[in-house]
Amino acid sequence: MPAGKPEPVAPAARTLSPKGRRVAAAYLQRVLTARVYDVARETPLEPARSLSRRLANQVLLKREDQQPVFSFKLRGAYNKMVQLPAEALARGVICASAGNHAQGVALAARRLNCRAVIVMPVTTPRLKIDAVQALGGEVVLQGDSYSDAYGHALELQKTQSLTFVHPFDDEHVIAGQGTVAMEILRQHQGPLDAVFVAIGGGGLISGVAAYIKAVRPEVRVIGVQTVDSDAMVQSVRRGRRVTLTDVGLFSDGTAVKLVGEETFRITRELVDDFVVVDTDAVCAAIKDVFQDTRSILEPAGALGVAAIKHYVALHRIKGQTLVAITCGANMNFDRLRFVAERAEFGEQREALFAVTIPEERGSFKRFCELLGPRSVTEFNYRISDEKIAHVFVGVSIHKRDEAARIARHFQKQGFATVDLTDDELAKEHVRHMVGGRSELARDERLFRFQFPERPGALMRFLAAMHPGWNISLFHYRNQGADYGRILVGIQVPPGDEAAFDEFLRSLAYPFTEESANPLVRLFLK
Repeated sequence: MPAGKPEPVAPAARTLSPKGRRVAAAYLQRVLTARVYDVARETPLEPARSLSRRLANQVLLKREDQQPVFSFKLRGAYNKMVQLPAEALARGVICASAGNHAQGVALAARRLNCRAVIVMPVTTPRLKIDAVQALGGEVVLQGDSYSDAYGHALELQKTQSLTFVHPFDDEHVIAGQGTVAMEILRQHQGPLDAVFVAIGGGGLISGVAAYIKAVRPEVRVIGVQTVDSDAMVQSVRRGRRVTLTDVGLFSDGTAVKLVGEETFRITRELVDDFVVVDTDAVCAAIKDVFQDTRSILEPAGALGVAAIKHYVALHRIKGQTLVAITCGANMNFDRLRFVAERAEFGEQREALFAVTIPEERGSFKRFCELLGPRSVTEFNYRISDEKIAHVFVGVSIHKRDEAARIARHFQKQGFATVDLTDDELAKEHVRHMVGGRSELARDERLFRFQFPERPGALMRFLAAMHPGWNISLFHYRNQGADYGRILVGIQVPPGDEAAFDEFLRSLAYPFTEESANPLVRLFLK
């Protein structure tokens, strides 16, 4: 810290208004008397040791992902339903949900022996639909978001005389969710600086904020939303509920276009601050939790962890105790590939570049030498011009500002470079589309190579190449496995076949020639 510059001071909890104190006091009794433990369990509050060391703060995880339905939602659902009159239970209940509340209602209905109709958006992960049906819920798919499903559920409620169990905008539901905070304060009675809570419609943060502000008002309560589903943040800033036109669906558990009236009232009065995070940060947080717990959270469940990382970096705090509620783990397995891919960007550990090099023998190798000891995460190239070549390259980094330094280094060495690290088109699409047919790929032979995935292996391969053989295609992506896999096109002039075959044998890398593969003719020739 430069001389004379004051140490950063972490924000303090807001001073509650008389109205805010009344709101918190009104909900305290409801939380204390909530009936949740017939179906819910008291989940552990665990240290995230690796993440705590990295952030120089104590990070605790409130493991609501360990509930019987892998989410906190059964608390509020059961507390609402167990207090319904017998005649209402006999007719049955209905709810709208993106998945976790649905499972809570279905489990509560099975425990209370009543019918449960669950309206879910068609975008709901199959995992959650199957889980609801396994619990005996009658699933109806309608609309693209929670709000769409909610409108249809209200129609069915009237026609079938069912009782609607709201996922967040209900006093009993909010009180049930507030028992999460009750457990946190009981489990950790020492210094506690902030609790980070994901927000969809606002039921969880309303219950958590009400209890914490009634019992320990000095603890900051910080809400977390994604950049494409920030209805609560916008509503609080404007002083009225705001309806979003569209919501992002990656964090489907928080994809709500309009927050509740009661949850907005409570949040506006009691929540200290908000953090908004993007998809890459959420993916990185999923990885962080996995490394500490060997558990995989759904995107909504990782919002609190992503927010803690942002909060620590923004305020440069050290030595504080911060809690993230890991509120769900209903993750579709087929999303993991995307999460793993984007986590590197969220952790600021991968930089992407488009580099232009001369289309001449040796320039490819010369460019690779500039990378030095850095680990190459991706390398895509296809010959397309007689004078210049465009290379798409990924490089491991430790901090985001390294990307700019690497780009300047390439440019100083005569290679025109575009930094693509923050470019969504590059990250989502272009990296998978580099290549195609080329009339310049004459005398080309195509090979798949496999080599041990360790630093320097790629350069050793290039160093063994004969300078007379031009690389016309190159595709490599580090998949985190023990062995790297590359696809290489090499132009072998007539008469060099024997020398080239000897080169292949000398490499001692397993390979398969793909020159005769029909895909080569269809897409590359």
